[in-house]
Amino acid sequence: MYHLHSSPRPARALIIGAGPAGLTAAYELLKHTNIQPVVIESTERIGGISCTVNHEGNRIDIGGHRFFSKSGRVMEWWMDLLPLEEGAEGKLSLRYQGAWREWTSKVSGPNPLEEDEVMLLRQRKSRIYHRGKFYAYPLRIDLRTMWNLGLFRLIPMAISYLKAHIWPRLPEQSLADFMVNRFGKELYKTFFKSYTEKVWGVPCEEIDAAWGHQRVKGLSIKAALLHAWRQFWPWARLSSDHPETSLIEHFLYPKFGPGQLWEVVARKIVEMGGEIHFNQRVDQIEIDGQYVLSIRTQNLKEGTTQHWHGDHVISTMPISNLVSSIRRPEPIPATIHRIAEGLCYRDFFTVGVLLKSLKIVGDDGQEATDNWIYIQEPEVKLGRLQLFHNWSPWMVAQPGTYWLGAEYFCDLDGELGQKSDQELQDLCVAELVQLGFIDQAEVLDTVVIRMPKAYPAYFGTYEELPHLTEWLGQFHNLYPVGRNGMHRYNNQDHSMLAAMEAVELIRQDRAQEKHRIWRINTEKDYHEVRTASSKVAKGTPKPSSYAYSDDAYA
Repeated sequence: MYHLHSSPRPARALIIGAGPAGLTAAYELLKHTNIQPVVIESTERIGGISCTVNHEGNRIDIGGHRFFSKSGRVMEWWMDLLPLEEGAEGKLSLRYQGAWREWTSKVSGPNPLEEDEVMLLRQRKSRIYHRGKFYAYPLRIDLRTMWNLGLFRLIPMAISYLKAHIWPRLPEQSLADFMVNRFGKELYKTFFKSYTEKVWGVPCEEIDAAWGHQRVKGLSIKAALLHAWRQFWPWARLSSDHPETSLIEHFLYPKFGPGQLWEVVARKIVEMGGEIHFNQRVDQIEIDGQYVLSIRTQNLKEGTTQHWHGDHVISTMPISNLVSSIRRPEPIPATIHRIAEGLCYRDFFTVGVLLKSLKIVGDDGQEATDNWIYIQEPEVKLGRLQLFHNWSPWMVAQPGTYWLGAEYFCDLDGELGQKSDQELQDLCVAELVQLGFIDQAEVLDTVVIRMPKAYPAYFGTYEELPHLTEWLGQFHNLYPVGRNGMHRYNNQDHSMLAAMEAVELIRQDRAQEKHRIWRINTEKDYHEVRTASSKVAKGTPKPSSYAYSDDAYA
């Protein structure tokens, strides 16, 4: 293994960012190598976008994070840190976004009423709100859906679906093409267009179709009709080891939200001899030849600068910031600068709303059990609503109160993002009243949490990203991982797997094989449905094909 410094000190890895990828890398280095990790974080929070914000005892899950992975290694990793709750032992069928796995828990776990470090088993429930009515998400073609839509809307939808099926838009270049081919133009406009354009702030025609392959994997009219058929005729099952299960799902969830798990990881990293430094923003990365020599940071609280030296650098910072921070004797090619500067991001904020009562009810007329409600209404700016008390009852400080997270997608330097916290709180409450979800008199408290660069976008110079990643690959001891580090709309488990792969390459001194990191989350069976007559296609997917994630669409 190479060393950049002649001093006899132990090897060190500088890790930029204390999100899931950065913390996973640090923990894996401590478990499997003698390399000391030094984590450099620009904020005061642990977990990145997977953090949990505590406001007066009420916890906010930024973006929403259901814990499910097709990777057994990741599932075991999570539950080694937070064991599954008491009563969930035995064989469990965990199903999430078209993926399915069985998990066997051999021992009874902690009782969440008595212990805090525990993983809960939760049932997935999401709905779409459109024109004053609720529809199941993923979309189901059942009697309730048909009744809500009415005959005069169903007929054009059926015609447009048949038209799309006979004359599909090929090649699929945009997200609009992807959606129309699977749902028809009328269903696409009814249930997907408004919300998706709120997420990205641009027309669906300008978004790469790869985003559809990732976010709405396994969803189509065909899948919905098959599900409806099986509901009417239970014996009508296709023989399959892995049935389509996107409509009956469960997931795992930490008692106090996703940030709890990453706080446990951070604690263990420090206990094992690693370091975590907060309020340190990277502003310069010194490179000589093919090696990163040092990193310079600014302390955002004290205004001081500090230089950090290490043998390896694992970066989760946005690629655009990474490139702009590089200093080297040779000039950075103009094309690389252009691609990096042209990468786009979507910002995000959540308005937490604490209530004495809630007017939303479930399909059975009882109290709503939704995790998320997607707002497919162009008249309001609200994109999605989380019901935190349904994720875990411990997300709420006072039993009997209701704790909502109203999610808005924006550009923080745009009109919506530039509003004050009070203006955003007033807007949110007004829209929730307008939608009929709450009474203003029932509001007990509100708070705004902003999250910049939450979503790497699939427009701008996105299509040229492979040129940039190839250029970064020449630096032997630099390993970009994670959602923003790879400009890939990863789920947290895929970010973790990328970090694990980076650690393995460092451990084996195989920096020349960093392409293995970029293959993670591109395998076809993450975004193709398994049935008896349709097995997962073999072959190498194109670089822009990504798997499901757990936030914007989930």
